[in-house]
Amino acid sequence: MNKKRLVVFLVSVIAIIGIVGVSAKPAIDNMNLGLDLKGGFEILYEVSPLEGSETKKVDMAAVASSVSKRVNVLGVSEPDITVEGDRIRVQLAGVQDNEQARNVISSSAVLSFRDTSDYLLMDATVLKDGGASLAFNEGKPIVNLKIADTAKFYEVTSALSQTSDKLMVTWLDYQEGQRYAEEATKVATEEGPAYISAATVSEGLNSETVMISGNFTEEEAQELVDLLNSGSLNFQMKEIYSNVVSPNLGEGSFESTILAGGIGIAAIAVLLIALYRFCGFISALSVAIYLVSTLALYTLLGGVFTLSGIAALVLGVGMAVDSSVITFERVKDSLYAGRSVKNAFKEGSHNSLSTILDSQITTMIAALILYIFGTGSVKGFATMLLISTILAVVFNVTLVRFLLGQVVKSGYLDNKKSWFGIKEDYIPNVQRGEAYEDHSPWKNFDFVGKAKYFIAISAAVMVLGIGSMGFNGMKGDGVFNFGIDFSSGTKITLESKGGLKADTLQKEFEKLGVEPSDITLSGENNEIASVSIKKAITEEQREQISDYMTDTYKEIEVSDSTVSPIVGRELVKNAIIMSLLSWLAILIYVSIRFKWDFAVSGIVALIHDVFVILAVFAITRMEVTTDVIAVLLTIIGYSINDSIVIFDRMRENLKGFARKQPSQEQLRDIVNVSLRETFGRSVVTASTTILPVIALLIFGSRNIFQFNVALLVGLIGGCVSSLFIAPQLWYVLRLKFKVKNKPKKKQKKLKGPQEHIIPGVND
Repeated sequence: MNKKRLVVFLVSVIAIIGIVGVSAKPAIDNMNLGLDLKGGFEILYEVSPLEGSETKKVDMAAVASSVSKRVNVLGVSEPDITVEGDRIRVQLAGVQDNEQARNVISSSAVLSFRDTSDYLLMDATVLKDGGASLAFNEGKPIVNLKIADTAKFYEVTSALSQTSDKLMVTWLDYQEGQRYAEEATKVATEEGPAYISAATVSEGLNSETVMISGNFTEEEAQELVDLLNSGSLNFQMKEIYSNVVSPNLGEGSFESTILAGGIGIAAIAVLLIALYRFCGFISALSVAIYLVSTLALYTLLGGVFTLSGIAALVLGVGMAVDSSVITFERVKDSLYAGRSVKNAFKEGSHNSLSTILDSQITTMIAALILYIFGTGSVKGFATMLLISTILAVVFNVTLVRFLLGQVVKSGYLDNKKSWFGIKEDYIPNVQRGEAYEDHSPWKNFDFVGKAKYFIAISAAVMVLGIGSMGFNGMKGDGVFNFGIDFSSGTKITLESKGGLKADTLQKEFEKLGVEPSDITLSGENNEIASVSIKKAITEEQREQISDYMTDTYKEIEVSDSTVSPIVGRELVKNAIIMSLLSWLAILIYVSIRFKWDFAVSGIVALIHDVFVILAVFAITRMEVTTDVIAVLLTIIGYSINDSIVIFDRMRENLKGFARKQPSQEQLRDIVNVSLRETFGRSVVTASTTILPVIALLIFGSRNIFQFNVALLVGLIGGCVSSLFIAPQLWYVLRLKFKVKNKPKKKQKKLKGPQEHIIPGVND
């Protein structure tokens, strides 16, 4: 026995436990939380040149720089400002006053001086750039402005001092139609006038500084100073989407999602150890350090954690486990074939590598397309999925095999085959010529023959879905219950300490002149209400609703999200493009790695999975959001992952027919045998992926309930399609078109004597 290898193994295990123990809490604490986990404000603007401007294209880099200066005025840490074509998205996690944020970001900050007839006397060109400062006059805050063109300022103020009223009105972002006479009547009201100040000019002002005094608080005066110093905007920004999440709602979502994720991952660890014993323990260790590494890397790359991103991480855990399960199942196959522990480990590791890479690459393809064409939370979801998939492969190919390899090569496991999760009584005595006998419950199951029943169930679900789409479409309710992400409009989320009632809220919104199309209650005591409004409401209406709810319910948090029709249409278009591109990319990849009949079978299975999810959402009328679209793309990658593992075994079992076409009965046997050999792995993988999703459904945030339902339906549908649709379609295509197998690669003959492995003798 090689004790040095055992020492290396033990030291490595202790190091991993230590790293996870020390790094886990900092990794979670340093997570850059998104709006749905921390609360905050998100807004999307469409940018265009100013009216009458000779410039036809706006420099978006300059726009981002200008917006960044505005955001700095708000004092928000780690804002996320993203340019998306001719649009700019601003995400401000943790911001307290969303209306202030909206005003500061979108304000043109154009200062103008006018008379009481609203005639323009001077604009900001007479002032020095960055010359605004906060000062105090008799204890009251004022704003001092440095004059650049003192001659013009003196000329204008001298002329103004000769007029009857002698008033110079200072405006910020004066709008056509605004009138001093009308605004002056609001001086004593709560609303206040739109202009900043109206100062009496008794003589010409010949100084380098001018003072603006208004009814400012110190904070308001400082904000005006910062806004003026940030510069005016020489472009237009039209708000087309906004989202506000209350801090309490975000914090609750984060805690419940972390709890659910922890429960799901603990369940995976228990399942792995129960099924694979020692190998399962190593895999559980790998999952732990994989999680910490993924969190750390995502944070290091500046990623923002969202609810769907954390769900992608949990899904990634299932895929990481899948990589280990494929290897463990191959090792078990070799042990049951009579191999020694060392050769079984070597053979299983070698045979599983190409399967792991093929299955994970297809997931990466789907994630990459999501990243390229997705926006907002979808892009974040894709980033997390990419990182988690890459690290899943890295940790399986390196860490799991390294740790297991140390113990195997030490010789400690030579007589402990049961530590791999197998029953030693089932291992044949190859020296006596015994062959392995399959003892699995599905050893005689006719997958090809029984497939029709599963296909019938899927067909029934899709027919019901199509019927539901047609029925609701004719009723005028729409084929799907699209969220405002797609249909445009406004969603308002209310979170109260006490329970809320849908009929009461309906009446209260109608009283405010707003007609809700749907009100959904959630939480243990109906303390959360999601109110959908089919049209985008105005800023004034948002403020009115927020003020009314705060006054009526006292302890209540109000969040809102508004989407314009433009954004809704583009989301639908991008979802279709992403799906088609994913299918095409996967079709090409699988055709290259396998044959076209495998690729077509896999794509049909993918389309089935997408249709089943859509059918369930059509039947249940659950809301379809952008997160659901992210699930559809994820399932595309996950389902083909499952199919490829089966395809790989089918391809292996076809090697004996490299130069001849198998008969119908032989093809049927190939499909059945391949499915029986991989069925255990499929069940384990499905379980390790479904367990965290069930935990998220039960214990997770209600904000991603639809996301988790779509994920669960997709995982179940993907499991069914990879077992009962893709292989059966391949069987039909291979029979009809007589597709030839790829010829075996010619092996070079080695010079000198060669050793042949004989089970039970020199293995």
